[in-house]
Amino acid sequence: MDLLAAMRIYVRVVERETMSGAARDLGMGQPAVSERIEKLERFLGATLLLRTGRALKCTEAGRIFYERSQGLLASAAEAAEAVWATGQEIGGTLRIAAAHCYGEKVVVPTLIAARNEHPGLLMDLILNDAAVDPAVEGVDLSIRLGSAGDGRYLAYPLGEVDHVLVATPEYLDRYGPVLNRQDLARHPFIRVKDAFQNKALPMMDAAGESRPAAIRTAVTTTHWRAMFDIILGAGGIGVVQQPACAAELASGRLVRLLSDHRMRSLPVTALTPPQRPLPRKTRAIIGMLREAIELRRGAAPRGEATGQSWVQTSMSATR
Repeated sequence: MDLLAAMRIYVRVVERETMSGAARDLGMGQPAVSERIEKLERFLGATLLLRTGRALKCTEAGRIFYERSQGLLASAAEAAEAVWATGQEIGGTLRIAAAHCYGEKVVVPTLIAARNEHPGLLMDLILNDAAVDPAVEGVDLSIRLGSAGDGRYLAYPLGEVDHVLVATPEYLDRYGPVLNRQDLARHPFIRVKDAFQNKALPMMDAAGESRPAAIRTAVTTTHWRAMFDIILGAGGIGVVQQPACAAELASGRLVRLLSDHRMRSLPVTALTPPQRPLPRKTRAIIGMLREAIELRRGAAPRGEATGQSWVQTSMSATR
């Protein structure tokens, strides 16, 4: 049997705790995954997994095999990376997860540039506004805005993303200007469902002092694009990530409101499974994403990072 392929399937099943979840990640049918696990157990002469309720858990032998398999798979990936590195070409498949807005406006252009530079690099991009733990969901790289939270991963800070309070000139001509924070509650606010649920914007004044502002939500949506289209259609005011509205601000289709205040910036973090050394393809994309953030915020760009200069954080779950 192809032991390395069986290890990959087994590791994914353990991390997903279900055959069906692993099958989706691997692009296989669930019966095929079950068959591979059964063949692996027969080959090893040991029971690796036990069903507890609706989830699968490792036996003691299964836990040992999982840990050893992780190390062998990492070594195999490292060996492949070493071959690709001899020609300065990056290859293989990189599976990336990102939130919809940031993914569309920052990650996608970065991946296009990476593909132009390294045609042998294959991409599997997952856009999902839910937080994705790379060790659990089987991705090589998860781009997260805001708090990284807990999980089994290494965290690589990339920078920050700005948010801008905006409206169209047409909307302001029709309904009047926003002159101060108190005016915000008079205008219909358009937002994504999980944002600003406390009915206040976390704004800061020119001195950096916190100045929360009350809002009156008129429309909520599950996707940033619908929110953006409603704002562009003069349907109200709202907060948009700077990369998503930079062109409209430059052209005058949108104007920034309360320019003497600003929204809190959110940190952007790249999360990877807890493995070292970091694969070269992952390191390259992290470096390009970091450069893209710096360019958008007006900082001097830097090239592909080596890893030594980054702040690397291993969450408690990995220790």
